[in-house]
Amino acid sequence: MTDRFETLIDRQIREAQERGEFDNLPGAGKPLPDRNEIADELWWVKRKLAEENLSMPLPPSLALRKEVHAALAQARGATTEAEVRRILEEINERIVEGNRKAMSGPPLNLMPYDIEEFLDEWRLSP
Repeated sequence: MTDRFETLIDRQIREAQERGEFDNLPGAGKPLPDRNEIADELWWVKRKLAEENLSMPLPPSLALRKEVHAALAQARGATTEAEVRRILEEINERIVEGNRKAMSGPPLNLMPYDIEEFLDEWRLSP
């Protein structure tokens, strides 16, 4: 006869299993998340950002490039010349300001857009 030595913790786990307290837990039967990913010291930050539907902060120069890209798309979809002018004037001010400052990140390499040239193209688009 083998005596089974059961620790207090083992007994508590066994009793909880018998009561069904581990049944239907979130993620039950699913693989562990990120099991095959390379170890990354910022894994928890990336997971939290994904859970909150946020994005990693960009260096200021890249953030401005992203703003410029969005502004150009918005200007292309504008319905009036006044709206196109307003959008381009605002983004041109941001570009001038960005070029004036020393921004962290890769070089900005942007020049203000020629509003009249942009409007000529905008008028020809369907």
